[in-house]
Amino acid sequence: MSINTTQRGFTLIEVIIVVAIIGILASIAFPAYQSQVDKGYRSDAQGALTAFAQAMERYYTANGTYVGAEVGGDPAGAEIAFGDAPVAPRIFSQQVPLNGGAAVYDLVIAEATATGYTIYARPLAGARMTGDGLFAIRGNGRRGWDRNDNNDPFEAGETCWEQEC
Repeated sequence: MSINTTQRGFTLIEVIIVVAIIGILASIAFPAYQSQVDKGYRSDAQGALTAFAQAMERYYTANGTYVGAEVGGDPAGAEIAFGDAPVAPRIFSQQVPLNGGAAVYDLVIAEATATGYTIYARPLAGARMTGDGLFAIRGNGRRGWDRNDNNDPFEAGETCWEQEC
């Protein structure tokens, strides 16, 4: 009487090789995924900032000035100048993303005069995009991205929103 005891399965070496391959693929894929998430947040900030600029233009059409678009402001209020602390808008959402979720950027008014404005999408401290630099739009349509995070989005080489510029 003979019993056939053929066993099938994987050896320990085969399992270790598969786990190593999965680890290598994950170490390559995860940073690429994180990069795409960052691009998504940047796109959200850019879209929100563009919509905010449109809200500023509507405010100007209704009031004849950009002054007063900030929280607590009214059209007869004082102008906001560079060097003043940026203020939150009352005419638009104050954080990005606009559709809810964890806030990543603050939307602020850095300057508001009778004839012009500068608005920022500024990364929140401690949020995912901290250190990525702020995005800005001026009333004349000029855009900037402060890639080196020195709070000057309009210096040479920082006047476009694309990574490749």
